[in-house]
This record gives sequence, C-alpha cells and structure tokens, in this order.
Amino acid sequence: MNILLYMPGDDASSWLDEIAAALPSANMRAWTEGDTASADYALVWKPTAEVLAGRQHLKAVFNLGAGVDALLALLRVHPHLLPPEVPFIKLDDAGMASQMTQYVLHAVLRHFRRFDTYADLQRENRWQPLAGRDASSHIIGVMGLGALGTPVAKALAQLGFPVRGWSRRRRPVEQVASFAGPGELPAFLDDLNVLVNLLPLTAETENMLNREVFARLAPGAQLINIARGAHLVENDLLQALDSGQLATATLDVFREEPLPPQHPFWNDPRIHVTPHVAAQTLRRESVRQIAERIGRLEQGLGVDGVIDVNRGY
Repeated sequence: MNILLYMPGDDASSWLDEIAAALPSANMRAWTEGDTASADYALVWKPTAEVLAGRQHLKAVFNLGAGVDALLALLRVHPHLLPPEVPFIKLDDAGMASQMTQYVLHAVLRHFRRFDTYADLQRENRWQPLAGRDASSHIIGVMGLGALGTPVAKALAQLGFPVRGWSRRRRPVEQVASFAGPGELPAFLDDLNVLVNLLPLTAETENMLNREVFARLAPGAQLINIARGAHLVENDLLQALDSGQLATATLDVFREEPLPPQHPFWNDPRIHVTPHVAAQTLRRESVRQIAERIGRLEQGLGVDGVIDVNRGY
C-alpha cells in the first residue's frame, strides 16, 4: 500500500512518523515537486492541483483537518482532477470539538462576566463591583450544529444560557432550540445576545455574517466567528460596532491569513483577534482515524466522513 502525504510547512516529517507507526505495512512518502508515482491513498491539507493530477487509481483522499473549503475550491476549478468515484474524506472531530468548546466558553464568559471591564478597572486601581447578569436571559445562537457546533451548543446550555441552534437541516439537540433552513433564520437570529458561527463555508454561507444578520441581534450583541473568514463582511462588522448594534467580536479566522499588520481589526479594542487557533488538528487522534478508515476501505467496508462535494461538506 502506497500512501502520499502533502502537508505544507515543516510538520510533514512528524505526520510521516505517526502514520508509519500506525500503518507499518504501508509505504509512506511526502510529496515533492514532480512526484507522479503511484499512490493508493493521499493525505492532504490544502493541496495544489499538481499534487493530485493524474492519480487515477487513488482509493481515497483524506483531508487533514475539519475545514474542507480549500479542497472543494480546488475541485471546483478542476472538476475532472480525479475520477468521480474517488471519495474525499474529512476527519471527524479529531480532538477539535473540545478545543472549540473551550474557546467559545472563554469568549462568552469573558464578555458576559465583564472581565475586560474589570481589567480596565484594575489598571485604574479602582475597586468597583458591577451588577451581575442573569444567564437565563442571555440568549446564545450557534450557527452550524455539526460535529463541532453540537458540543459547543450543549456546553453553553449546561451553563444555564438559553441556546438556539441553526443549520441547513434540522438537527435536534437536547436543551437547544432547533431552527433550520433560510425560512427559520430570522426567528433564530431575533434578539440574540451572542452569535457563534461554526458553519461550513459554501456558496450559500459566504458573506452570511452581514449587516442584515447583525440588525436582528439584540443591541450590544457579541459575535464569535471560528469558522471561516469569508463568512464575515468585514465592513459590516465595523459599522455594527460603531453603531453599538454589536458591542464586541471575537475572531479567529480571516479572509486573509495571516491578518495583515495594517488591518483595522488589530487595533480595535472591541475586537479580539486570535491567529486561527480555536481548534488545532491533533495529530495522534487524526492518524488513528485515518488508519482505522484505511483498514475499513481495504476490507471493502464503508467509512464515516465522506464529503458530499455538491453540498460542500
């Protein structure tokens, strides 16, 4: 069995070592320019067309992360890059759900409990207790109830917040009010105090975080975007902050990454920026999933995580 790895950056050797340990009978190699040798499986992250071109005998392509938009964008530009029967498989969670949950809980509680205000008061040597807030009246909406959004919504509900979830198709989640489809989006958004975005990036969801969405939220709402930068209309966010419709935004993803040094988000005290670290792929768990699924494919069995190219996730 020949396995091809494409991992930009300096991390390829660590992935090779982990995969070789999990699949000792496999012949592993990292892709280098001009590599056209045979491969049964390709493990890739943001591949170029050259990495996959001409590999007509691949049994599957594994996407080394939760976000599949870069891979799908490549397929839209090169629709005949591979035979249509070759499955594209994404990782399920791979340790990312707990990280996403931690990130969102921190962002929500930081604003809800006014920790930034207390930090300002400390710098002024001022002892000033602020009025408490009632979690039961602080409504949080989670857009995207997949493998990452569902545990986030559940964790927020367990803290006593009223939680709504919105997705393309209805996904019942305990303690979470379920909304689905474009027709129910306005009711989902109305008077939210916090909007958390965990949607996949598709043609339908691009630019979805815009002025029309912000206008439906409760005045002084909080935005948390940990999905993709292209979901957000940046100027609409700045205008919503200036008007007071939004009080703060926590952003982990951006249209251009790294975020350019001159970008206005850097120096806006209402915006909290992190460098796409809300959930990082955990290599050991990812390799375990890949090895297990390759084993099933070699036995002619089905696997979870197959991407629907037409739906975009």
